[in-house]
Amino acid sequence: MTVSHDAPVSSIPPDAPAPLDPATLDAAGELLRALAAPVRIAVVMQLRRSPRCVHELVDTLGVTQPLISQHLRVLKAAGVVRGERRGREVVYRLVDDHLAHIVVDAVEHVQEES
Repeated sequence: MTVSHDAPVSSIPPDAPAPLDPATLDAAGELLRALAAPVRIAVVMQLRRSPRCVHELVDTLGVTQPLISQHLRVLKAAGVVRGERRGREVVYRLVDDHLAHIVVDAVEHVQEES
């Protein structure tokens, strides 16, 4: 992806934010793609409330354990969640609240439009 910043300097307002570098834009795009599945949105919404084990997410969301595990792998690889082993279980939690806000805002936006 190439983002052009070829506007003449005189046409850029002095208070305009600095252009973002392509690596930052690519990383943000990857992060949003990781969040762009209904099950992953539901997982984030659940983890926003409290850390959960896989079996709790399976019970709450009504999907299979392999499917939850697959989506957790994607979220973990994207840096959205982290897992902490507690005995035989792994408890998943959000890395931070920034991403939860993105998901909550998207859900609320759609609900407002309905």
